[in-house]
Amino acid sequence: MIDGKQADSARRRDRVIKALDAALRTGGDITVSGLARAARVDRSFLYRHRDLLERVHVAAHTPVEEGRLAAVSRASLQADLANALERNTRLATRVRQLETRLSEQLGEQAWSESGLGVAPNIDQLQRRIASLEQELAQKRGELEERTEELEAARAANRELTRVLNQPHCAKSR
Repeated sequence: MIDGKQADSARRRDRVIKALDAALRTGGDITVSGLARAARVDRSFLYRHRDLLERVHVAAHTPVEEGRLAAVSRASLQADLANALERNTRLATRVRQLETRLSEQLGEQAWSESGLGVAPNIDQLQRRIASLEQELAQKRGELEERTEELEAARAANRELTRVLNQPHCAKSR
């Protein structure tokens, strides 16, 4: 009976070693659960045989040889995903910055092409203001003269109207 158990253990051991070699050749993910499944043994078999467990751990941490495909693990996929998401966030931020700059530049260009955005010549504007203020002063002077003339004409008109409206009898007396 002991010989039978030893033979069964040796067969299982061979299956684990073959599964480990196959995983190393194909570059597959090397885990205790994965090897136990591939070798059709319980995980406890690997944990009871420390030498096999140590080989599994060494193989899992051995770098990939030149010319062989790297094993893709869940952790490496998650790291790639995290890196891709971070890059996506950086690119989205950069796109927003560039859109804002483009919008500002297009706005400035449209403003300047409309003629409204032309930078005024301050000296020219100040000369124009002085000219308009002088013209305004002249017009105000003319308006005051005309207002005085109008008032004089109104006063003369009132006087003439008063004289005309006086009764003729006062002259005959």
